[in-house]
Amino acid sequence: MKYCQLGTSGVQVSQIALGAWAIGGWLWGGTDDAGAIAGIQRAIDLGMTTVDTAPVYGFGHSEEIVGQAVRGRRGQVQILTKFGLRWGPGHAGKEHFNSEDLQGRPVHIRQYAGRASVLEECEQSLRRLGVDCIDLYQQHWPDPTTPVEETMEACAALLKAGKVRAVGVSNYTPELMDRAIKVMPLASDQPPYSMLRRGIEADVIPWCLKHQVGILAYSPLQNGILTGRIGMDRKFPKTDLRSQNRFYQPENRRRILEFLGSVRPIAEAHQATLGQLAINWTIHRPGITCALVGVRNAAQAEENARAAEFGLTAEETRTIDKRLEELKLDM
Repeated sequence: MKYCQLGTSGVQVSQIALGAWAIGGWLWGGTDDAGAIAGIQRAIDLGMTTVDTAPVYGFGHSEEIVGQAVRGRRGQVQILTKFGLRWGPGHAGKEHFNSEDLQGRPVHIRQYAGRASVLEECEQSLRRLGVDCIDLYQQHWPDPTTPVEETMEACAALLKAGKVRAVGVSNYTPELMDRAIKVMPLASDQPPYSMLRRGIEADVIPWCLKHQVGILAYSPLQNGILTGRIGMDRKFPKTDLRSQNRFYQPENRRRILEFLGSVRPIAEAHQATLGQLAINWTIHRPGITCALVGVRNAAQAEENARAAEFGLTAEETRTIDKRLEELKLDM
């Protein structure tokens, strides 16, 4: 496993990181805590030492699971978490969306990153994770109701206090990052990026390369569809985010499966799965520091780690890119 520095922060992350959204259960059809803990621990054994979570993933549950999994191994692990999505009554900010918690009760989630809220969230995350310092603290979504400068000043205070080692953002535009870096250095941005979703190549990647800001690509498997294991007949309950995902709509799903069939020989040439091929392609794109890949159990950890163990030839990469150019989706 290769390790890369996030910007100029000094924080090193594994080229493939463990994304801990699914293990929180929320919007992923529940979770198996024992399996998730085993998956995190196996990932660490295999060199995937970076774990990315957030309070809203299971409304604190994902952070608690991560904390249990890394207990006694803190020195081996980089813990990344986030702030800025608040739930429950009494929070200001912009409405993000309405959902249900793990017990099926209505929950209202808001984008809010006022100074006091950021400081409060950090203390809550430290407690749930069972640590005294977070390696990378990221704003989960922009908050249009709070000046970026106020949010970054709060982060700078946490950095000075030793509560966090580095600060990043997620889902930020270059314009917002321009404002943020006037207050303090940014270690990273975390945008969505995959074979199917490449919009950041036009603006975010060039900006990050210019300013030495790392990119943590989330959803490199596009919610699992790039594994090739989800056929046309698979149905999802309404509590699963894939039930409404545009990539999972019938015609798009059919075209994506055809694309995956066309590049399967490349994966097979490396004794790799289609999912491993998609992850490998992602981590070798210009500007990408690491890819965040979900893990629910030890078997998935082993498969994901294997994605870093081979290299695509220039010709193979050109073939994949050509097939992607030919892939037309209804979006």
